[in-house]
Amino acid sequence: MYSAISKSAPLLARGPSFSTTSMASISRITVIGGGQMGSGIAQVAATHKHEVTLVDVSQEALDRGKAYMAKSLKRVAKKKHAEDEAAQSQFVAEIMSRVSLSTKPQEAVSRADLVIEAIVENLKVKQDLFAQLSKAAPQQAILASNTSSLPIGKIAELLDSQRKQRFIGLHFFNPVPQMKLVEVVRTKEADQEVVDSAVAWVKAIGKAPAVCKDTPGFIVNRLLLPYMMEAIRLLERDVASAQDIDTAMKLGAGYPMGPFELCDYVGLDTIKFIVDGWHKDGEGLKGNPLFASSTKLDELVKQGRLGVKSGKGFYDY
Repeated sequence: MYSAISKSAPLLARGPSFSTTSMASISRITVIGGGQMGSGIAQVAATHKHEVTLVDVSQEALDRGKAYMAKSLKRVAKKKHAEDEAAQSQFVAEIMSRVSLSTKPQEAVSRADLVIEAIVENLKVKQDLFAQLSKAAPQQAILASNTSSLPIGKIAELLDSQRKQRFIGLHFFNPVPQMKLVEVVRTKEADQEVVDSAVAWVKAIGKAPAVCKDTPGFIVNRLLLPYMMEAIRLLERDVASAQDIDTAMKLGAGYPMGPFELCDYVGLDTIKFIVDGWHKDGEGLKGNPLFASSTKLDELVKQGRLGVKSGKGFYDY
């Protein structure tokens, strides 16, 4: 994950330019954060012939992101050119040639039409990042956060009114190359032209946009988190086992994954972070029993059983 940018980081000598960004002119993308999400966004944008700069705090982090993209693209290439190794290599090389790596965020956004942040889910870190980027990005660039749980308006809180009009949420889903949905989150300040441009760009990269207001959890997580928390409470009340609850939802409701499989995939620490935040001060959700803490969830997180990423969660992997 991309970490905080130093407040003392040097800014570019040149000021922001005032070129116009329209639906047709989003061609230069800067992605801040070289983790799985950021790398996935960069891969998809580059695949659709955008010029992409991927930014992180260290060359090591960037190398990991580059390796993730290359591995993902090789899988795609094998499907597209199953019997032609030369064509596979050319496919990967051509897309990767459109991706530049940088450890200098201000420099990386200086020519960007669209800046997408995909860093750690920490409000202050994101606010500080955008406060720095806003001083270097072109005035008409669209700034976007890939947050899954933090209010878009609060992330933009330190920006001036002009920047806020061009600030939105672009919430991709993991794994980005495979998942079609992108939630386009509209704040009260965002210009409709910016939202329209973002929607057109999402379609241009082969994704399906769903536009929503800036509300906790947007669409998917607002519906998904209560579902997962209620499943955990069924388990706590010994109504049924995790396996039987998963089987019931897969075979009875047609879901591809049961709630506990999904919890383990998302990450139990991530779920706890989101629901605790919503219960504490989520707009319209504060004190809502749907998001009250769960003893079972708290215990698993404390034990380091975070799901697939740690090898153990509700299930062992």
